[in-house]
Amino acid sequence: MHYQTLQSKFFIDLNAILPLIKHWTNLQETIVFTNGCFDILHRGHIDYLYRAADLGTKLVVGLNSDSSVRMLKGNHRPIQNQIDRLHILAALSCVSAVVVFDEPTPRRLIEGISPNVLVKGSDYDVADIVGANWVVESGGTVQTIDYLVGCSTSAIEQKIIDMHQKNLNISKKP
Repeated sequence: MHYQTLQSKFFIDLNAILPLIKHWTNLQETIVFTNGCFDILHRGHIDYLYRAADLGTKLVVGLNSDSSVRMLKGNHRPIQNQIDRLHILAALSCVSAVVVFDEPTPRRLIEGISPNVLVKGSDYDVADIVGANWVVESGGTVQTIDYLVGCSTSAIEQKIIDMHQKNLNISKKP
């Protein structure tokens, strides 16, 4: 039963999630949308996602596909493939659904889902958030959430690289 619940949160694209969005809209749920790579899930992600979920009744996470992550972050990313990232995000109780997108931005998802609330990190200016105009023109709101300082996938990745480099240097000593 639990695994079926987990799988019921997976959506491979916009068309797959639209019936659920329509159902939630008919029930007058407040749909919150955010997106990202979520490559190595860490405390900063957890804090952000739970705070985003508090802004409505259903949290939909747009997940960058592997090719989309490579376009944004370079060929060394993602560290975890999209299937693994999809499972990890869907396992969070605050996440109602996860939908993968292959484009450089989630504009098509945002316009298709038309969330009540669009959320991004506070490192974005609301005017620069993809889909913000669409959401506002559709009667929704755009919110930003502060990130936890020092919590980022890039920082974790660099720490691993540094530790590996240090271990290589130690093992090379006579």
